[in-house]
Amino acid sequence: MSESTSTTERTDSTEQAPTQHADFWFDPMCPWAWMTSRWMGEVQRVRNVTVSWHVMSLAVLNEGRDLPADYAELMDRAWGPVRVVNAARERYGDAVVKPLYDALGTRIHLQDRGTDLPAVIAESLAEVGLPAELADIAGSDELDESLRASHQEAIDRVGDDVGTPVVAVEGVAFFGPVVTPAPKGEAAGRLWDGAVLVAGTPGFYELKRSRTSGPIFD
Repeated sequence: MSESTSTTERTDSTEQAPTQHADFWFDPMCPWAWMTSRWMGEVQRVRNVTVSWHVMSLAVLNEGRDLPADYAELMDRAWGPVRVVNAARERYGDAVVKPLYDALGTRIHLQDRGTDLPAVIAESLAEVGLPAELADIAGSDELDESLRASHQEAIDRVGDDVGTPVVAVEGVAFFGPVVTPAPKGEAAGRLWDGAVLVAGTPGFYELKRSRTSGPIFD
């Protein structure tokens, strides 16, 4: 079978497959959530999958925990970006969530500017055409109630012993997948098929192995 024939058949199969809807919860500061979100974008290219994007918060998740000093400092900084995304959603709707996440994540992760958050937030808001004053919410708990509610929705799906991201599809949810680098093309589609399959298996809870590599951004 020629490569062109194989590609055509995969494309035809994807077009004929029923549409799946996924919900994806992320914290903009989490590099592993960023990796998984890049994979999710690839999944949308090769499978009939629509995605709704939601915030969850590593700062909320780690409240009350005894953390190493450097991680506690990171959690203090983590409030800002997720509060801004949540405020943008509250005031301008769900459609702004993914573009703002992309703008923030590109600067935080690809450009390694996670310690320059005031500038990162200002630039990201400008990139997606949102008002600069949204940055003010980074240091305010004004909208934390809705942020916590979105976070809790994810935790209610998977339990409180996981982190970010959380993906829900076809009545089941799972943490991850934690993967680096993000698979592309049909490899992304196969990982999606497998993740949905195992997550949908009654009584299935966990597959895991030790990470030997940090996030590879490409």
